[in-house]
Amino acid sequence: MRTPRLRSPLARALVPVLGGVAFFAAFFGGLWIVATVINDRAEPGTRIAEAVFEVGPVDSLAEAVAKDGPLLFPDLKSPDGVRSIVLDHSGDDPADGWQVYYGYPADRDPSCLVVHVQGTRDFTDCAGRTLDTSLLAPPGDVRPIVENRKTLYVDLRGLNPSD
Repeated sequence: MRTPRLRSPLARALVPVLGGVAFFAAFFGGLWIVATVINDRAEPGTRIAEAVFEVGPVDSLAEAVAKDGPLLFPDLKSPDGVRSIVLDHSGDDPADGWQVYYGYPADRDPSCLVVHVQGTRDFTDCAGRTLDTSLLAPPGDVRPIVENRKTLYVDLRGLNPSD
């Protein structure tokens, strides 16, 4: 039995290209179906972020805070920004003296986020007031952890992004 052959130059050029396009369309269609099935099985409350956030080595972080002021981290748990935290250090020992604050004033709600005044220990709130870290909201559910006197972590397990 003789195998069919493409005789015209147009057919010999188009058939392999169209076959490749059909293959990739089927391949990506299959990936789309798999992704849809996986996404449908995910629970809405599935946590993406880590429960304990590694900030870095305490020596360099303490030096950065001494030079440029407290570190402001944008929201680490939810996309709305209301869980921004400020990480401050005081004292001469890089492994001791770490404190965490929420990124809003203690006398305001979480919608009044602060902005760090670069190179200082001051922040500006939504009303234009200048505040130092002592006037920021102290969290009861977030804490700094220094491991082996070398690495600083922030424990976020108390945060509930649905608050």
